[in-house]
Amino acid sequence: MAKKRPRNKQNTGAKGQPGGGEFLAGTLEKGVTKVYKNKKNKNGLPDALQKYWSQRYRLFSLYDEGIKIDEEGWYSVTPEAIAYDTALRLQCDVIVDAFCGVGGNSIQFANVCERVIAIDISEERLALARHNAKVYGVSDRIEFIVGDFFKLAPRLKADAVFLSPPWGGPKYIDSSTYSLDMMLPRPGKDIFEVATGISQNICLFLPRNSNPKEIIELAGSGGHCEIEQNYYRGKLKSITAYYGDLATDH
Repeated sequence: MAKKRPRNKQNTGAKGQPGGGEFLAGTLEKGVTKVYKNKKNKNGLPDALQKYWSQRYRLFSLYDEGIKIDEEGWYSVTPEAIAYDTALRLQCDVIVDAFCGVGGNSIQFANVCERVIAIDISEERLALARHNAKVYGVSDRIEFIVGDFFKLAPRLKADAVFLSPPWGGPKYIDSSTYSLDMMLPRPGKDIFEVATGISQNICLFLPRNSNPKEIIELAGSGGHCEIEQNYYRGKLKSITAYYGDLATDH
């Protein structure tokens, strides 16, 4: 893969001042679009999202510039500092973000890759990703595609594939060990296999309590896998697994 220099270094740890971020409550696919602006007390967001609201600048350092996040996005978007570090590892010409959500990872990929193919099955969520990419000034390097990754994959070719499929909601952490079979919309093994048709260079973003044996087995006989633990402010937040030429230990 051709390596590229980062285009725009993000302020990945900065806090802003109260401003223009928005939370779109409810499930957008069902047409619920009630917007809460600049709410900082417990009445502004559902109780279940209060802890994510306090972390909004960790998710998007430019949150106050008009970032928009739906309910699922609050608990599924990758913290910006982690997304930035992952992007540096995945520098290439073309990368596929198979489950882009509200765009946290795609935005960071666009800083170091020539072209990002960002896919999401939700038209509403992809619209949020497109909006957020404009806030960061990188929308011109991202191709947004609404559709089912499993149907689109046979027609895609890229240098690398980033996989961060839904983990099944915030309750994933309640399990002592997270199994790849708990992933949505299909088991992790099936998602990984489909991605190999695009590229052997795959990055899989996983819960911190994931089963390492299952992660390694995805590499197959003679394959290579590198498992990286992501810490933020001294706390283990997630795991990133690298395969193919992305793994540095072969």
